[in-house]
Amino acid sequence: MRLREFLLQSQLGQLLLAVLVTAGVASLWWVVQNPFVIAALCLAPIAAYTALNSPFPLVLGFILFSFFRLHEAYPFLEPLKLPLLLALGTISVLGAQFLTKRIQPYWRPELSWLSWFFLHVTVAMFFSAGRPIAMQYWTDTFVKIYIMVFAIAWLTTTPKRFNLAGVSFILAGVAVSLVAISNSLQGIGLVEGSRVTIGRANGSVLGDPNDLSLVLLFPMAFSVSLIVTRGVGVLNRMIGLGGFVLIGWAVLATQSRGGLLGIMAICGVVGMRVIKSKALLVTIGVVGALGLFAAAGISSRSSGGAGEAGVVDESAQGRFNAWACAFWMAVDHPLFGVGIDNFRYNYYTYSTMLGTFEGLAKAVHSTWFAVLSEGGFLGFALFMVLTVKTVALSFRVLSRLDQARAAGMVIPPAAFAMAQSVPAGMVSFIASGSFLTQAFTWPLYILVALAVAVAHYATATLGVVVDDAPRRRAQAAVGASTAR
Repeated sequence: MRLREFLLQSQLGQLLLAVLVTAGVASLWWVVQNPFVIAALCLAPIAAYTALNSPFPLVLGFILFSFFRLHEAYPFLEPLKLPLLLALGTISVLGAQFLTKRIQPYWRPELSWLSWFFLHVTVAMFFSAGRPIAMQYWTDTFVKIYIMVFAIAWLTTTPKRFNLAGVSFILAGVAVSLVAISNSLQGIGLVEGSRVTIGRANGSVLGDPNDLSLVLLFPMAFSVSLIVTRGVGVLNRMIGLGGFVLIGWAVLATQSRGGLLGIMAICGVVGMRVIKSKALLVTIGVVGALGLFAAAGISSRSSGGAGEAGVVDESAQGRFNAWACAFWMAVDHPLFGVGIDNFRYNYYTYSTMLGTFEGLAKAVHSTWFAVLSEGGFLGFALFMVLTVKTVALSFRVLSRLDQARAAGMVIPPAAFAMAQSVPAGMVSFIASGSFLTQAFTWPLYILVALAVAVAHYATATLGVVVDDAPRRRAQAAVGASTAR
């Protein structure tokens, strides 16, 4: 009898196998003495087998932990080193998928512009004044973001995966929101006396209220889209509604003006599709904006609140000073800027030159000025083209799907919900990006990947013509044949 048959089919073999597994787990306990690590090691073979057969959940998990910083919001997850494990697993599985040709790559112009921008940032890194800082950020964050864009675009190919991605983003946002709401109610980690943070004492990325607002804002578009999309099902709609309420509450607790603008932008884009009366939409928008700012307690902020005298408050003046520094950085380094993640490193020099140094280096608090300073005018131009191209593609795909549905074509609700989420998310990115630093972090690049994925699905699976050039060529061909 073969060893495999003996272990799996005979009672003695099964007993022996059980004893060996129990002994192995016991030995792990003596070495590790952490139940979470032991559980992870025991589940690793099952996870590896599942990931090799379906890598999309693994890729999604890596993005959720890298972007939403779930392990920082829930410190008991820290010992598991999940971001590192997910990163290693994702790279290994994607490599295996390529070798076995189970991933079907494709290309779109937006990916070309992304690649040009990535190449520019990579070259600029070597001309940076703070080269070690630039290299560390490029290695730790930006190169992973670039790789994941292609993983998302090439793996998000079915309505089931569209739905899984949207729901996962919402649930991750809810998980972070619950911690933020709890901290706000208990007065934990507040800055400026009223603005909520997460993990500030441990140096978490979520320890800045503006960065926390940025993270929370991303899933808001997916929540609103699930609420208004017909046919997504009761469960998805409830997830969308719950996500909208909890994430909105958490964003209000950060008292971030950029976050509030992002919420208004999302609701405005979706509202234009749902509410036909423009007068009613404007009225709801004005009342909603006033309600949001009142609920967030912006006027009670110690910086940027109503208590500060003058037309320009201290918070706004600080932003203007940072933007001026960013502009002069670009003037002095027009091609490559000062290098990725180098604005703070150069802030003292330029703020001192302008006479605006306030005693500490600060963030630029603007996506556009961040790219301008750290990428130069050339990098800024490439970034703007990428952004505009993605916005145009997202609205064009949604318009084409609207037309196809009006013509009687059945569009899967999950795909249509994703098609609605991307343009709302892009408009929110543009609005909030004027006050939040999102240039080299996850939100834009995830939206680029999803816009490309939805466009490819609409074209390759549904047969909907998305791009204008092929559409014009097809119309010209039909016109020529009719004339003959």
